[in-house]
Amino acid sequence: MTYQGSRHEDSSLLAEVVSLREQVERAMSSRIVAGEYEPGAVLTVPTMAAEFGVSATPVREAMLNLARRGFLAPMRNRGFRVTEVSLDELRQLREVRLMLEVPPMRQLAGQVSEQAAQELRALAAEIVRAGDEGRFQDYLEADTAFHLTLLELTGNQFLVSLVGELRQQTRLTGLVELAEQGALTESALEHAELVQLLLDGEGDAATELMQRHIGHVGGIWSGEHED
Repeated sequence: MTYQGSRHEDSSLLAEVVSLREQVERAMSSRIVAGEYEPGAVLTVPTMAAEFGVSATPVREAMLNLARRGFLAPMRNRGFRVTEVSLDELRQLREVRLMLEVPPMRQLAGQVSEQAAQELRALAAEIVRAGDEGRFQDYLEADTAFHLTLLELTGNQFLVSLVGELRQQTRLTGLVELAEQGALTESALEHAELVQLLLDGEGDAATELMQRHIGHVGGIWSGEHED
């Protein structure tokens, strides 16, 4: 019985560490994507553990995972350096996302149920609120949920998975500056506009809006001007 109890305690402890690691990893990746941790910044396990108020173990595991995903690069005896995604790489990511996410808008126009629309509207509203309040982790998570939920309506899980992976590689380092300027809301409102266009069966307009929306990658969301 003592052995079983010990195993149960070990299992609970492991689950807690994994949960903390996931929370830290999500928070750090969101801050990197949004530019709160700037490219080239050096992050250490003790500093991050103190910042998040947790032990070193989940932080170290989170940072190792982020290194595997390309967000961080290990530095011998110094910690981890935030990696940089070039503007050219962002534009290439944008081109691929345009090819994947724009065409389904015509397919979905007039096909979105009211129940699906309600879920999308709720996510769109959270994107606006989080952007207004500078909650960038919540903003990015709601934004990802919106786009993947929308694509799930196509019934193509390969498309959903691929776009999800591409979004993890995107850096939106202009978000903080846009929020400080009060300009983030304008692009955030495009989500609700898109839902309405799809409900109204406006396939051409929805296609045009999605193309403009994704165009912000490598544009204003990345701190660059758009034509």
